[in-house]
This record gives sequence, structure tokens and C-alpha cells, in this order.
Amino acid sequence: MGSDQNISSWIGREISSTDLVRLAPILGFQATLDWPELGAPSDGTIPYLSHWLYFLPKDPMRLLAEDGHPQRGNFLPPVTLPRRMWAGSRIKFVRPMLVGAQVVRRSVIGDVREKAGRSGHLVFVRIGHEISDHAGLLVSESQDIVYREARPRESIAETALPAPEASDWARQIIPSPALLFRYSALTFNSHRIHYDFPYAIEVEGYSGLVVQGPLIATLMLNELARCRPDVEVLSFEFRAVKPIVSPDPFYVCGSAQGTLATLFARNSAGDLCMQASAVLRGRDR
Repeated sequence: MGSDQNISSWIGREISSTDLVRLAPILGFQATLDWPELGAPSDGTIPYLSHWLYFLPKDPMRLLAEDGHPQRGNFLPPVTLPRRMWAGSRIKFVRPMLVGAQVVRRSVIGDVREKAGRSGHLVFVRIGHEISDHAGLLVSESQDIVYREARPRESIAETALPAPEASDWARQIIPSPALLFRYSALTFNSHRIHYDFPYAIEVEGYSGLVVQGPLIATLMLNELARCRPDVEVLSFEFRAVKPIVSPDPFYVCGSAQGTLATLFARNSAGDLCMQASAVLRGRDR
């Protein structure tokens, strides 16, 4: 279904890498999200989900596939289905990552499953990441990647689910091509659906450039942090529901009560595009 090889044999495959939590990516992150406060974080901690700015792949151009992603078969299993999507993650923030720290990320293929759905053959790959410094674990993440068959453009429309009508906050985001380009540059993401308009339209069948799922998740979670500075996030999970395309505006929304926040992103038509939740605790005063 997904490959001539036994892709389940990739379960348990492991890789480790090291990085330095440099300030420059954080400054680029702040500028890309148009935050008014630029500069080093006052307490040295990096913003939520900016751990994705580190441990970036460095595959040479000759090893990129047609879609711009690195070819599979090294760490990731050799799935032959051509379309890839980051479907969601479950993240635990154990301790803050600090600018200047030397960090290590250990990544393991936790599961590989093949399924048949309404959209054809699918392969689900679950990757576990653990980021640590000299004192121990900082962040743990379980990430879901979905591979699917190519589909004709007329069949790519997803079933629309209505977004919740009520929320405590809602911020409009204009996903300009410049925003998508900058975020792809920050994360060294060369997937062509985010910057190559003819490819996104003619090859993958979208109606425009696709907004990165991690960018949407980052905007949702940091909007929670902006609206509720009295709490810290212990864990966060999100699931992609429907693609958001540029330049149509979308909204990051949420509500928080007690130790739980419910977050979502909706497009201008009111369709649910991403749903998420976060576990919170009050900050020490």
C-alpha cells in the first residue's frame, strides 16, 4: 500500500541531534508574528512552540523530493504515497527552554500504520521527540504525520465542520504569502505548498498557498498566553481539521476556565480548521 518495503520495520528507529538555543531565531520569530516587543526574553525563556525553530533538517538539495520535502527512507519510513500533512501533536512542557542552552533532541518512530479511508490509502507515522538540557527533560512531543494518495483537484474539498460560535477571544490573522514564506524560512521547511503557488494549485490541488499547521498552532497557543498572562501552559495538543489557504483571513479563538483551555482556528466561512486544548496552572506570584 505505502511501499514495497515493510514500513512497519521502521518502528523503533531512533536519531539524536544537538543544537544551541540561539537568540537569532527567536528575534525572527517575533518579527514574523509582528510582536511589538522585540529583543531577548526578559527571563531567558523562549515563546511557546518556538522549540520548532531548532534541530532543523539540513538535507542537501539533491536529496529533496518533488514536493520539496527530504526524500524518505532514512529516518522516516520509505512511504511512497506522495502527499504529506502534519496532522497534529501532543506536547508536554516540562521546563522552560532557555536562550543560550545546549540541548539534545532524541527522536523515535513510535508507530507506522496503513489504513484505507474515504480519500484512499493512508499511512500514519507517529514520531516521539524528547528535548533535554544538562539538567534533564524540557519538552516531550508526540507528532502525527499522515501520507495520502494524490487526488484530482475537484475531489480535494474537505467536509466542512462548523467552528464553535462562542469563545472568550478571537484574533484575525491575514496569512499573506510573506508570512508563510518567513515561517517556512524560520523552520527550514521547503514544502512547496507553502510558497509555490502554481505547484500548490496545479499539482496538489489546493485553492491557494497552504498555511503551515505549526504556524496556526503557534498563533493559537501564543494568543492564549497573551490573553491569559496569569497562567502557564503545562501541555498542549492540536489536530488539523481543514486546510487554511492564503490570503483569506482566519481567526484563532479560545476560551479558558480553570485548568483547561479550549482553542480552535476557523476560516472566514466559519469552518473549523484546527482544534486544540491546553492544560494550565496559575503562575506563582
